[in-house]
Parts: sequence; structure tokens; C-alpha cells
Amino acid sequence: MKNKLNYSIFIFFFLMLMQSVSVFAQDKEAFLRETFISGGDTLNYRILYPENFSEAEEYPLVLVLHGAGERGDNNEAQLVHGSDIFLKTENREDFPAVVIFPQAPKDDYWAKVEVKRDTMPFQFDFKNTEAPTKSLKLVMELMEEMVAQDFVQENQVYVGGLSMGGMGTFEILYKKPEMFAAAFAICGGANPEIASEYRKGLPIWIFHGEKDDVVPPHLSKTMAREINHQGGNAKLSLYPEDNHNSWDSAFSEPYLLPWLFSQKLND
Repeated sequence: MKNKLNYSIFIFFFLMLMQSVSVFAQDKEAFLRETFISGGDTLNYRILYPENFSEAEEYPLVLVLHGAGERGDNNEAQLVHGSDIFLKTENREDFPAVVIFPQAPKDDYWAKVEVKRDTMPFQFDFKNTEAPTKSLKLVMELMEEMVAQDFVQENQVYVGGLSMGGMGTFEILYKKPEMFAAAFAICGGANPEIASEYRKGLPIWIFHGEKDDVVPPHLSKTMAREINHQGGNAKLSLYPEDNHNSWDSAFSEPYLLPWLFSQKLND
């Protein structure tokens, strides 16, 4: 009898878990599947529109860049980290916005950087001042097209990313300094010299785990220090017990979205 009871409990919780996974997957489909084509090159992306979206209204625009582990061609994996924060009912009500999650292919990167993976943490040789990667170039072209839409609030365009996407965030801020009102970068890094070209007063929230053994935390610390030295407004949050997955802590920050959407150009 006891074994049957335990088995029944197991089945109950298993079914509940499967139902939660199914509902979560359905929620992800609120991000519509799209492609952007330029010069024969294609960028997969997912886009979330506000509930009761109207082209007669104006909305903030958010770009989120995924990490290296979510690269591919399924136009789905990029939603693994961070998309749920924008799907929460209260956030969709309080912060209606157009949200874009592009996906880089397996053989490309958001940032121009050489990565040496034969040691831990990895070693990074940033070449942010060179021409962008194909993927970042497509993202910038997509963003230019989106910002030109009448339904986008031009003074509320934001960018953020994690790991490889954090590196891409730092680089796109260099290449498009006047486009973004604010940014967040999670466990990323860049050549600190590019901070001199950032928009003065740029608000950016930088996150990193102190125990990160993939992307060393000193990269975020250096960028925060240099951005502030160059007249930016960098906020640095370090998680003492986090390894590379500090995005879990960052996306759980209750003030991340209120802070992000409170930033506007020309304020």
C-alpha cells in the first residue's frame, strides 16, 4: 500500500511538472517567430508585442542578446534565459513594450572577440573597434528598422544581454551610442577603451558572479570603472556565491525592469 501511495504521489507531481512545462512552452509562443533578411543574410528573432498592441500607440523597445550556449538555427533557444521576465502578467501590464530576442548561429558571436577556451576561466581578446560580426551587423540593421517604426518610443530603446550577449551589449553601445537610453550587461566584458565613445551619462547596470570560472568578474569590474571614469553612469552588482549563471540572480532583481524603463534619452 505504501509503495502504491508513493508511486501515486510521484505520478501526480510528474504530471504537474509536465503541465507546467507545457504551459511555459505555450507562453513562449507569445514571442512571435520572425526573420530579418539583409544582403542575402538572415537573422532569426522572436518578438513580443504588448497585450492589446496598437500601431497608433508608442512603446519602449527592448533588445536582449543571448549567451553562447543558446546559439543555433531553431529560433527558440534564445528564449531560455530572460524571456520569462517579460512574459509575467504584472510586467506586461506595468511595462508594455516591444521585446526582441535575436538568435546568432552556432558559428558566430555577438561581439568581435577571440576566445581561448584551453584554460579556465576563458581568455578573451576583444576587438570591439573592428567591423562587427555578421550577427551583430544584422542586429543593428534590424534595430534601425524597428526604431524607425511609428509605434516605437525613440527615447526608450534598451539593450541587455548575458555572457556572450553581455559582450555584445557592451559592443553595440559603442557602435550605436545614441540609440539606447539604458542597458544591462550580465557576466560579460569588453575592451574598456570603447567606453570613451559611450554616450555621456549612459545608465548601465552590470552584473557578475564573483565565483565565475568562465568569464572572469574583473572584466565587468573594469568596464564599470571605465564607464564611470568616462562620464557614464554604471551600477555594478556582484553576487558573492554565483558562478557563471549570474543571470538567474540578475533576472530575479525586483528593480531591474522598473529601473530600465525609467530611463529615457534627453531626461
